[in-house]
Amino acid sequence: MSGKKLIVSALVLALVQIGFLSWIIAGRAAILRDGKEVLLKVEPVDPRDLLRGDYISLNNNISRIPVKLIANIPEGQLSSDDTSIVVRLKKGADGYWQPTTAWFGQAPAPAGPDEADIAGRVAEGWGLRDAGSTIAPDYGIDRFYLPEGEGMTIQDDIRVRPFGIKLALSANGTAQIKALMDGDKTLFEEPFY
Repeated sequence: MSGKKLIVSALVLALVQIGFLSWIIAGRAAILRDGKEVLLKVEPVDPRDLLRGDYISLNNNISRIPVKLIANIPEGQLSSDDTSIVVRLKKGADGYWQPTTAWFGQAPAPAGPDEADIAGRVAEGWGLRDAGSTIAPDYGIDRFYLPEGEGMTIQDDIRVRPFGIKLALSANGTAQIKALMDGDKTLFEEPFY
């Protein structure tokens, strides 16, 4: 291969990579900018990642969904498959959104004006036979990264007063964390880019 062809190939490959990364970033930014805002109550778990720095691991009020909320469990199914789930949320009197119902796959109808749907995945093997049991969907919103040195302080504060995360939800239920809230005060807000 000649030197000129090699340079052109390298430039084309670089442009494709830049385009792909830009597409990912623009999609996330579109959700943060235009998505429906939802506030969830959170509790901390662990504040450190060696590669990315301080974070709080978020255990929120939709981290565990009661099996009795799932409207379309097939008759006789005793455990979950690796499948998608949609959880319908409604704003409570305290300002935090709560789960009202859920469906494996897709919701049968769009959310109403005072509701929102969040999409997640359920791992294989969660028990569905007991109406009192719960499942733990993965929504991709389990960590919020903070400036260096802030993780432990915020984790300690979360233990003594209410914190929340403000989410932005796209039309298909994809969630992005928009901000970390200390009551009504915004502590940290995610930049669009």
